Amino acid sequence: MKQIVFLLFLFPLFMQAQGEAHWLTKYDKAIKVAQKENKNVLVYFTGSDWCAPCKKLKTDLFDTDAFADISKDYVLLYVDYPRNQDLLSDDQKKHNKQLVSKLNTRGVFPLLKVLNKRGNALDEYSGYSMTGDVQHHLNFLKKNRS
Repeated sequence: MKQIVFLLFLFPLFMQAQGEAHWLTKYDKAIKVAQKENKNVLVYFTGSDWCAPCKKLKTDLFDTDAFADISKDYVLLYVDYPRNQDLLSDDQKKHNKQLVSKLNTRGVFPLLKVLNKRGNALDEYSGYSMTGDVQHHLNFLKKNRS
């Protein structure tokens, strides 16, 4: 009986780990992986500690099975731009600031940007209304698969 209870406890944790997307945090690494796997790069610009739509998008989109399925067609690059300077290393802060100035020149958060394996921008989708309806985001991701 103890084994059954233990397995019932672990099963949700196992399923959650199976569905989680793997986000990279370095641009050069994402491009190398994209070239190797012949995939587009999905760059997600977020303000993880201050941007309310970013926080809601995490729950409504990124934590879903639908995203986990679509994400397999991309190399994922997470670019956080928090206000709390203790959340990132100095190296990561500098890296992310450079990416924002290069790929998110309007400074929009949240922003989904799709790059080809050479790093050229293909498409982007900005904002989130926080209504729980992420169909436009999913359609954007489906449209830009490699």
